[in-house]
Amino acid sequence: MVRNRNTRTKTTFFFTLFTITVFCYFTPVFGFGSSPSLPSHSQHDLSHHNQVTARKFEIANDMFWKDGQPFQIIGGDLHYFRVLPEYWEDRLLRAKALGLNTIQTYVPWNLHEPEPGKLVFEGIADIVSFLKLCHKLGFVVMLRAGPYICAEWDLGGFPAWLLAIEPALRLRTSDPAFLHLVERWWEILLPKVVPLLYENGGPIIMVQIENEFGSNGNDKAYLHHLATLARGHLGDDTILYTINGGTREKLDRGTIREDNVFSAVDFPTASDPWPRFELQKEFNAPGKSPPLSAEFYTGWLTHWGEKIAETDADFTASVLEKILARNGSAVLYMVHGGTNFGFYNGANREDESVYMADITSYDYDAPIRESGDVDNAKFKALRRVIKAYSAVPLPSVPFNNEKTGYGRIHLQKKEFLLDIVDRISSTDVVESENPMSMESVGQMFGFLLYVSEYAAKDDGNILYIPEVHDRAQVFISCSSEDNGGRPIYVGTIERWSNLTFGLPKTECVVNISLYLLVENMGRINHGNYIFDRKGILSSVYLDERILNQWKMIPIPLNNLNEVPKTNPIIQVAYSEFTDVSAHRGAKENVTKEPAFYVGRFSIDKVNLVNDTFISFRGWGRGIAFVNGFNIGRYWPLKGPQCNLYVPAPVLRHGENVVVVLELESPNAELVIDSVDHPDFTCTSSKSNLHRLEQTTHSM
Repeated sequence: MVRNRNTRTKTTFFFTLFTITVFCYFTPVFGFGSSPSLPSHSQHDLSHHNQVTARKFEIANDMFWKDGQPFQIIGGDLHYFRVLPEYWEDRLLRAKALGLNTIQTYVPWNLHEPEPGKLVFEGIADIVSFLKLCHKLGFVVMLRAGPYICAEWDLGGFPAWLLAIEPALRLRTSDPAFLHLVERWWEILLPKVVPLLYENGGPIIMVQIENEFGSNGNDKAYLHHLATLARGHLGDDTILYTINGGTREKLDRGTIREDNVFSAVDFPTASDPWPRFELQKEFNAPGKSPPLSAEFYTGWLTHWGEKIAETDADFTASVLEKILARNGSAVLYMVHGGTNFGFYNGANREDESVYMADITSYDYDAPIRESGDVDNAKFKALRRVIKAYSAVPLPSVPFNNEKTGYGRIHLQKKEFLLDIVDRISSTDVVESENPMSMESVGQMFGFLLYVSEYAAKDDGNILYIPEVHDRAQVFISCSSEDNGGRPIYVGTIERWSNLTFGLPKTECVVNISLYLLVENMGRINHGNYIFDRKGILSSVYLDERILNQWKMIPIPLNNLNEVPKTNPIIQVAYSEFTDVSAHRGAKENVTKEPAFYVGRFSIDKVNLVNDTFISFRGWGRGIAFVNGFNIGRYWPLKGPQCNLYVPAPVLRHGENVVVVLELESPNAELVIDSVDHPDFTCTSSKSNLHRLEQTTHSM
């Protein structure tokens, strides 16, 4: 599905950059410039550590030490699973040009084990190759092994199939059934990490235990168990660390000093960092508390319906300087955000009624933008600060990658979604007395169709579903009607505004078929509501009586790291394509019923294959695929994201195929546009609730 990018190679630039990188890697780094000198008591210790010749990373005298030399972590989060592998090196070189010496990344369990026992470590999930590339380019790595990561990632990185286990698991606790699965996962993951530990010649200097447990967790036995488990795989020399919000309460709940685990902190960028670092000392052993902001926020996340999150570049840089000027360390969250491709975006829930799904873009207002651009105020401001505290010259700043708008793409409606499901194998259909969750029927992402029947009433019927996660489109049909039983859209039930729903009066000599197409918009990734099953999670009431006898029909769609074995839905998109003019028949194809639309555009061999963006202005909401790759969700009616990013490795010379599953309101002319820029100006109904100066980020 993803092909190598055919572009001109900037040989001279990358050779020069690589040479500088290798030089920097083998040069002791203590990037303080004209910053205040080390405390006087450390002079003897400096002499002692200079005698160390073995490859070693350690903590002593409230400092980090790398091969016997003081080391200041100037790092950034960059997640391999949010960037196509063909672009890993490009983004890492840009981080190097910013002045970073450390990369921090999560490990999402659900990406690597999408089904029980089905392990994936190839393609975008090839973590070993990513870590080796970091090493090649001269970075050290802080590895966030989980098993819970948050990260604005579906279910905080936990596999969705954990939610199908009965009795229900108690996630993030010392529940023996849950711990058994964590142990099994780490028995797979951590041995892959061992050869890449710093003391073994690799880049990994620290491994994180869990993530921000102090924000919501209350089971210290669970943390102790994880530390013991990690030590058993990684040995006693590797530094284990925790990250918690910089308050006494969160640090008290989330640190495990008894296991010699280093406690780092995060806090709002608007806060004065040094009182937080003084508090951090109380939760580390004497001499074992180098000041580290392990998530220094360069921006913020954005939910559908909010304005795109933005933070001031100069202010962000000034706070970073307060840390670096006094020999503190910081990890930029994010240095490069990337994209929530496929169905892996997360969501947040503040209380019982508020559910907020994350947009597809994870740009995060980071200094390296979603498409890799670095010609922006934030990159320049942060680089200016980092350069002042770096002991080595920084590499030259690369140019932005070229982006191309390939023009207008005319689409043709191929087939209604509800017609295609008739061709799904009966062996995949689940029948039960009451509705079952998505996880229980093995449909972890995307959509599940619930089908039942009811007898019509003269004055219509009242439908009520107490728990729908997250959005259900309602259709009814009568096989005795003249239209052959074509399903009629009657409305949408949403998790965040669930009320009784009136079904229209329908004269039908047989039972009326009821279709509920339920969309999983992303599982909650943080907080007390993380156990977030999807689908219909309650009885369905029709006129206050329970409606029984249900069929659950899975909708197989490509996800980020997996393609369904049989997929009649996507296959229909690649069937014979009839050329239509830009206007002929387009408006007759417009319907409120979910349908697949297909378009093609060509890239001539004389032109470069470059990044592009697909604009969905004028469309409703849905999912888009380019050459079989799921580029994510669009929802311009809600905003703020109008355009979806399409990396060049997804494209190819010659014909490119775009498949769109539009759920509710296609563009009247059935056109989309390939453009050369992002756009976050679509309709938004409220401001971003999560301002940096108001709340501590919970990654």
